[in-house]
Amino acid sequence: MRKTTIIFAIIVSGVFVAALMMKNHQSQAEDKPMSAERPPVAVETAVVAPSDISETVDVVGTLAPKFQTDVRTEYNGVVKEVHVTEWVRVKKGDKLASLDTRESEALLNRAKSATEMAKANLLQAKVGSQRAEREYNRILRLKESGLATQQSVDEAGTEKEAAVARHSSSQAMLNAAQHELEQAKVRFSKTVIYSPIDGIIAERRVSVGDLATDKPLFRLVDNRLLDLTVTVPSKFIRFLKPGLELRFTTDAFPGQTFSGKLMYINPVINETDRSVKVVAEVPNKPEVLKGGLFVEGQIIIGQRKGVLKVPRNALLNWDVNTQKAELLVVEGETAKRRSVIAGVTTKDMVEITSGISAGDQVICRGGFNIKEGDKVKINGGK
Repeated sequence: MRKTTIIFAIIVSGVFVAALMMKNHQSQAEDKPMSAERPPVAVETAVVAPSDISETVDVVGTLAPKFQTDVRTEYNGVVKEVHVTEWVRVKKGDKLASLDTRESEALLNRAKSATEMAKANLLQAKVGSQRAEREYNRILRLKESGLATQQSVDEAGTEKEAAVARHSSSQAMLNAAQHELEQAKVRFSKTVIYSPIDGIIAERRVSVGDLATDKPLFRLVDNRLLDLTVTVPSKFIRFLKPGLELRFTTDAFPGQTFSGKLMYINPVINETDRSVKVVAEVPNKPEVLKGGLFVEGQIIIGQRKGVLKVPRNALLNWDVNTQKAELLVVEGETAKRRSVIAGVTTKDMVEITSGISAGDQVICRGGFNIKEGDKVKINGGK
């Protein structure tokens, strides 16, 4: 009996232990889904609101001074004096350099002497012509009175014609001498080289003692007005017209935006890349921009109001060819995926033409690993 009681107690204990273990296993199974639930993901959002948008064409190009010139001398000569140095500002008419004047001065003096001699010869020829005219008239009157022969009249007439020819020749020689004198004066004046424009001496390529030839002596630039030459794809030609604004930036001045106006549009399309060159005029006061700077910019081809935009980094799975993309929108505390159509891109913002509404909160940071239906916690917003 005692043995039977012991066996029964062992069986009851075993059943109790098994039941306890089963209950504990069920409890763990029930708690498992609760422990596996993901905590809310911290995200930053941007509220979609209507705003204005500029339709633009992205361009790149290089700045150049609108007015620049290489200064040369018209006549060869040895440089006697240089009046300016590099990078100084000059005005139109300022002296830049002087050439040795000895040769030009000698030519001028010789031309003056030749002119004076031609004047004297002309005066002498004029007197001779007048004398021959009087003599011819005198012989002619004598012939009418029967006191002179026809031969005398003919000889006087021949002398008269010769005197007139000598007078005409002397006048032509004087004209030639005066022309030579004017040329000599011009050459002498060219021994001083003046600035043809207002500007800055960008390069000085001559020193005292150099032989000035037809090579440039100075390069002058006027940076107060710049030309920006850019290329535009041919598909945008229909939007281009003089007066459109072109905004641009350059690495030389981070954070600053400059602007100009379209002035000229090339009527010929480049056959290689099917682009067209456009020149914009850029006011540059104060003269912070320099010729040769590379710039990146946009031509403003249109303006629209009430456009919905989102940050570029909010777009997921963006196909730039079809413009189809996705956004994660916060509804309550849950992330919902939306299919959208993108439009114009301006810097770090993208137009959304369909799929969202004003007031929607789109996740723009922290949504890389978020899935549809995940809980989110908004840390910051725009």
